[in-house]
Amino acid sequence: MNTESNAEPGAALDSQVIAPAATSATRPMYWSVRRELWENRSIYIGPLAVAAVVMLGFLISLVGLPRTVRELTALHTRTYTGPMGQQIVLAMPYTHVSILIIFTAFLVGFFYSLEALHGERRDRSILFWKSLPVSDLTTVLAKASVPLMILPLLVIAIVVVLHLIMLLLGLAAVSLSGADAATMWAKLPFFQLEVWLLYGVTVMTLWHAPLYGWLLLVSGWARRATFLWAVLPLVAFAVFERVAFHTLHLGSLLGDRVYGFVTEAFNLTLPDGTLVDGHFIPVTQFTPLKFLSSPGLWVGLVFAGIFLAAAVRLRRYREPI
Repeated sequence: MNTESNAEPGAALDSQVIAPAATSATRPMYWSVRRELWENRSIYIGPLAVAAVVMLGFLISLVGLPRTVRELTALHTRTYTGPMGQQIVLAMPYTHVSILIIFTAFLVGFFYSLEALHGERRDRSILFWKSLPVSDLTTVLAKASVPLMILPLLVIAIVVVLHLIMLLLGLAAVSLSGADAATMWAKLPFFQLEVWLLYGVTVMTLWHAPLYGWLLLVSGWARRATFLWAVLPLVAFAVFERVAFHTLHLGSLLGDRVYGFVTEAFNLTLPDGTLVDGHFIPVTQFTPLKFLSSPGLWVGLVFAGIFLAAAVRLRRYREPI
């Protein structure tokens, strides 16, 4: 009798110790993110498909690359002259690849966020996922990590690999044609392009955080037509403001939230007063301190936190559609 009664507190203590350890061993956040990748293959298939098309286009463009390098060797191009112009000409294909992959990832993140919480309510799988020992906070953060972390890292990895392949193929094509590959290597700002990629993707992701937070909130709230609920009210208020007050404050605010990071993160005016060509922005034109001190960045991050907190609370009480 005494032995059994003495064993009970110890057993209870052991169960309390083992339960948190078991929960920690399952790594809910890790497996929640893995679940998103398993269920949403467009997260990586979309950027990879665009990368394949872009690479095919680059292979075709290799035919004209030796002629371009010969023109640069003669310090003359059809469009640009001078050292800066030569860098722009060679950087164009690499910049086009970066922009296309980044834009694709933005679209994937946009539509993924609209579907993330709505899809599990529509197919009623939310009942199964809520039966697991995974909190609503963990689930929402795992879904938010896709556009805010997974896609940016995927973009950087894909673009860097593409750039390396393009560089090797370009040098090989120029060498085999008898042109001066050393000139191409000397004038191509390859490492600056990779720094621009890392910096640009980072600042854009931080700037777009409230957009993804808003889309996740709408995804968790709307019963249908998530795209319309996410976009139409904002457009309607902007039109109403224009008609009623003849102002465009909301429209300007929405536009700034999409592409306003460019003027905050980069100085678009060169020392000689000319505008920077978008095909190549030198590292000297980066303005990280201005970006980090921008009120728009921090206000946006605060709203992103508010939207995500609201999405967590909504998921706690929402039922299948």
